[in-house]
Order: sequence, then structure tokens, then C-alpha cells
Amino acid sequence: MSTDGSGGFLQYHEPSIISILTLISFFFFLAISEWLAEKIFRAGLIGQIVVGLVYGVPIGNILAPVWQETFLALGYLLKQNFLLSVVAALLGVLTPIALSFALLYHGFSHTALEAFIIGTALCSTSLGTTFVVINSASKTADFSQTRIGTVLISVALLDDVCGLVLVSVIHQLRGIAEDGEGNLGWIIGRPVLASGLLAVLTPVAASFVLGPGFRQFAEGRFARGKHVANVVLMVGVLGAFLATAAYAGASVLFGAFLAGTVLSSLPSKHSQGPFVVTSREHGETARDRTPTFIHTFGKYVADAQRYILQPLFFASIGFAIPFLQMWTGEMIWKGVVFAILMACGKLVVGVCVTIWDLITVSASDKAVARRSNVIALNWAPATLLGTAMVARGEIGLVIIQVGLNETPFLSEKAFIIGIWAIVLNTIIGPVSVGVLLKRVGGKIANDPRWGVQPKGQSTDAESAVLREQTSLRPASDHLK
Repeated sequence: MSTDGSGGFLQYHEPSIISILTLISFFFFLAISEWLAEKIFRAGLIGQIVVGLVYGVPIGNILAPVWQETFLALGYLLKQNFLLSVVAALLGVLTPIALSFALLYHGFSHTALEAFIIGTALCSTSLGTTFVVINSASKTADFSQTRIGTVLISVALLDDVCGLVLVSVIHQLRGIAEDGEGNLGWIIGRPVLASGLLAVLTPVAASFVLGPGFRQFAEGRFARGKHVANVVLMVGVLGAFLATAAYAGASVLFGAFLAGTVLSSLPSKHSQGPFVVTSREHGETARDRTPTFIHTFGKYVADAQRYILQPLFFASIGFAIPFLQMWTGEMIWKGVVFAILMACGKLVVGVCVTIWDLITVSASDKAVARRSNVIALNWAPATLLGTAMVARGEIGLVIIQVGLNETPFLSEKAFIIGIWAIVLNTIIGPVSVGVLLKRVGGKIANDPRWGVQPKGQSTDAESAVLREQTSLRPASDHLK
């Protein structure tokens, strides 16, 4: 009887004990390596990539090729203050790309397309890695509630969205190689136009069509279906956006991101809404309530993502890294130099904090005298924003792998230099953030301008300087 599925089914064969033990050890070391790397480097993904290197083709080739191909596919399926945030995000995207052209194209004589692909991979930010470090380094303050933390989240999110848009451009670069006569403007412009239209039309549709329609016609029925109804809707919305993004020419990862934003906007927020619950248990037990989409994700997907899918993703990255070729003298020094340059490309984002404060100080004579105080007061939050943006992480790894595997333009040498930069920055960034917060974390959290903002308090720079000067003025001055 056929064993390849041609007979209408795939025969079951009990796996060998060697295969079972290999997979058990693989998942065990994924978990252990993530814990060790988190303790040592504050970046658990480094350990999982190393395990991927050891078990994959680059070093040990322990896992069977069919398993490596399966995990590569799984890995790909996984990863996935307005004006100030936009300006800082644009700086965080454009600076790495510009520096990549400066060094790789003009300095190391790589092609312009190689410089663009590597620069695009390095424009992303690993927000998850950074916030793990921030939360572990500071036990007294929740930095996600500070003003600088809010800006950091917005900037990193916009950087990753830009990266997802640009990765769709990289996908389309295949058209240049396959059809030299193709319209270059359309090849590059189509994914940008598609991503832009999706980014603009999705919030409009969610606010004026999908949200109101869901709340009027469907929301009340979710109290009966609870988790099952949530799963059906989540899968349906995700599938719809993945298909829309793919056929429009945008990145499917960007489609997944938009699906999440739509789902979060659907439920009503008033106190009688079925999705307004105090806990998951409340939604599961109350007759007129239902768990939220986050609760459903946490119950059915979060653990699998945390302990199986996420480690597999980073291990799959390790499978594809030419590890031995990384350790030549040329690749080491070029990778380190490029990593330093890419770290500077994100550190410069912190300058936006200083410039923003200087701009918002009024031009009066008294304010001009205080401008030096503004710079002295905001160096800590500015440094935090810059260092927190340095770690690249998973989005950068996805983009550079797409550039290598989906286009013929990225050479192995350029790929290795980019990998060096991504890995080193993912280590340097979290370590720097941890050191900074241990020294001045309290100062940043209590900063009158960029720390936790009491309700009703002015956040303009001049008021912040005045409050700081008042708090530092000797007591005798207050008694005059």
C-alpha cells in the first residue's frame, strides 16, 4: 500500500526512538537556552537561535531536513503623542537605511539593492525584548505608563509597521530579476500603495462600518458562544486580512497586524457590553457576558505561542544562518563596524526628545534662559528612548531572511554582515537599557515632563522646568 499519500491517506508509522528523543531534546534545549540567554544577555531569542544553529544545517544538522523545513514554515507563519512619535519613527526608519547605503554601498562596495534590504531589516525594533528588560530592571515603576514609555511604544510600533510595508517591497523585487523589462515603479509602488490604502481604509471601515455593524447585529449573540464564537470570528477576520493583503501586494504580516487592530475595535466599551468583564472567569460564567478576544487568545494560543511556536520561530532562524562563515576575520570586523553604526542609527532617535522640548519652550526671554535647563533635565528620558530602540529582534530576522530567500540580490556576505548587526544590537540594546534604568530609572519615572503624568498636569517643557526648579529650590527661598 502507498506510503506517500497517493492512496488517499497517509499511513501512520510509529516514529523511531531516536526521532522522539531528538525532538524532546530539541524542545528541552529551546526552553533552557531561552532562560539562560535571558539571564545573561536579557535577550532570550539569542539562546533559541543558537539551538537552531546547533540542531540545524549550519553546525550539527541533528534534526532531519523534513523537520527543519516544517519548522521554517511554522516560523514564518508566526511572525508576525502622535507628531513626536511619527517624527521619531521616521528618523528610526530612515537613518538605518541611509547609514546602510553609506557603509555597505559606498564603503564595502555592495550593491544598492543589498544596502536597501539590509537597511530595511535594521529599521525594525524589538519592542517585546526591550519591555521585558524594562519591566525586570525597574521594580518600582511601570514605564509603560510614563510619557516616554508611551512614545517608545508608538515609535517602535510605527517602525515595525514601516518594516512590514518595506518587506512587501522586497518580496516584489523578484519581479525585477524575473522580468527585466518590468515596470520598476509599479513593482516597488504597488506594495507601498496597497499597504498605505489598507492602513488608511481599515481604521475607517472599523470605525464606521464593521464596528457599528458588529455591535448592532452580532455582539449580543457572543454571550452564548463565548470562546467558540470568539475563535470563529478571530480566524475569519485573520484569514480575510491575510488574503486581502496577499492579493493586494502587501505583506501578510501587515495583514495580520491590521486584523488584530480591527478585532480590538469591534466590542462596545459601555458597562453593559457583553465583552466588558472583570476577568476571564467572569466572562466564562456570566450568562450575559463573554470573554474578550484577548482572554480567548490567552486560553487557547498564548501558551502554545510562548513555549512551542516562539521557540520554533527563533530556532528556524538559526537553521538558516551560515554560522561557520560568520567567523572569518573579514565578516567579524565588518559585522561589528556595521552593528555599531546601526546602533547609532537608533540612538539618534533620542535626540527627538531634546528637540521636542526645545521647540515647545516659548521664545520669551525667560524661556530662552531656561533652554540649557531643558537639555540638562531630559537627557535621561532621551537616552532611554534611544537605547530602547536599538534591539532589532524577530522582525529584522524575518526581513533579512526574506531578502535572502525570496530575491536573488542579497549575497551571503551582505546577509552575514546584517545578521551580525541584528544579533549584536539585540544584545547591546537590552543590556544598555537595564544599566540605564538601574542608575536613573527613578529619575525618569518621576520626571515632570516625561515620567508618569498626574491627571490635569501640564506637560509643556517650560512648566516642567519651573516645577523642577521649584522642587530643587532651598526651603529658605519658599519662606521669603
